[in-house]
Amino acid sequence: MGQIFARLVLNLKRPTVGLLNVGSEEQKGHEELRDASAILRQIDLPMEFIGFVEGDDITAGTVDVIVTDGFSGNIALKAAEGTSRMFTFFLKEAFGSSIYSKIGYVFSKTAINQVRERMDPRKYNGAVFLGLLKPGDTIMGMSLNSGGHITHGLKISMSGKWFNAIGYEVDKESELIDYDNVEKLALEHKPKLIIAGGSAYSRVIDFKRFREIADKVGAYLMVDMAHFSGLVAGKGYPNPCDYAHVVTSTTHKVFRSARGGIILTNHEDLSKKFNTAVFPGYQGGPLMHIIAAKAVGFKEALKPEFKDFIITVLANAKILSETLKNNGFKIYSGGTDTHLMLVDLRPFNVKGNVAAESLSRANITCNKNGIPFDSESPMITSGIRLGSQAATTRGFGLKEFQIVGDLITKTIKGLAENPEDNSKTEDEVRKEVVSLCSNFPIYKHLG
Repeated sequence: MGQIFARLVLNLKRPTVGLLNVGSEEQKGHEELRDASAILRQIDLPMEFIGFVEGDDITAGTVDVIVTDGFSGNIALKAAEGTSRMFTFFLKEAFGSSIYSKIGYVFSKTAINQVRERMDPRKYNGAVFLGLLKPGDTIMGMSLNSGGHITHGLKISMSGKWFNAIGYEVDKESELIDYDNVEKLALEHKPKLIIAGGSAYSRVIDFKRFREIADKVGAYLMVDMAHFSGLVAGKGYPNPCDYAHVVTSTTHKVFRSARGGIILTNHEDLSKKFNTAVFPGYQGGPLMHIIAAKAVGFKEALKPEFKDFIITVLANAKILSETLKNNGFKIYSGGTDTHLMLVDLRPFNVKGNVAAESLSRANITCNKNGIPFDSESPMITSGIRLGSQAATTRGFGLKEFQIVGDLITKTIKGLAENPEDNSKTEDEVRKEVVSLCSNFPIYKHLG
């Protein structure tokens, strides 16, 4: 299981393995644990089994691999994740307690971010990378500022740490993917994997052209359709499965199913690689309740009503985009072909992080987002990203999305005029949001 991952990915020739127990003594633990210990001692594998380990050995790094059952393992994992979040909360609280603490944070920020990065449990697309690549292989993906995702080669993610990541940009003039430049970079760097798809690119992607480029250099083509898989299911966006070697996606977002992921391929030989990469290479026991919930979501996506939902999602996104453009905002690439849009806030001299916080106080949820060739850092940004799927699910139509666009405009203009205190405008908008949402209750039976 984990020893394969440790050897192939972490390059540990003979990883140490421990079995999680309530104590290190051989007589402790239930019968199944003691039986497992005996089996592990007899296994002829390139690893060193050192016996039982305890909970505190997980963070102490006593062994390279810890073996446990799904129940105990999930408890340990969630405890670690909770500890990470608690650590972050305590740091924020401590550094915000006084002016001297805030000054200390400025000097300690780099080190704190390094600690937080090491404690971050999130990994994405790992199974595909593990199935197709070796550490050090070259990959190509859309850069973060052009609309790509952090897992497509950003240095803070597994993909950027383990692989030689080359980023491609959108064209500065058209703000669309420059396929000629993608091909040029591919011919120059000879990647083993090319990634199409992103988290903030709002136009249709030419998967056929991407496959042609991949074939020229002998690369696999992977499409990450996490943000538009629902559009594909609802026939509102081209299907990448017609061209890609492998397609990955979340099962939530526009797809509206349980939070999780899927890997799709039409190649039997690759499916075996991915299955092996998932288990034993990447995870242990499956979450059966999540699998069942995904199945319900897939069934919903097969209904004619889902296609109608996607049509409405796309129409609502376009009207929101046009409303914001008419109100003075710049929409990247001039509009959207999908459910999302990237909004440039520079015409109002407002930063993305400040705008997202102000809109949140007004009961409008969005996130800060870098724009192509952004001069601001990813923690600040010059833009925000908006989407139409959640409010569409609630029942919003074209009229309501025009109102939403005007409420966003009102909040941002208020922020531009009163950067130190936008509370008056935020209060006004929040009341209008509550009034608008009251016409579309989520749980109608509650009255």
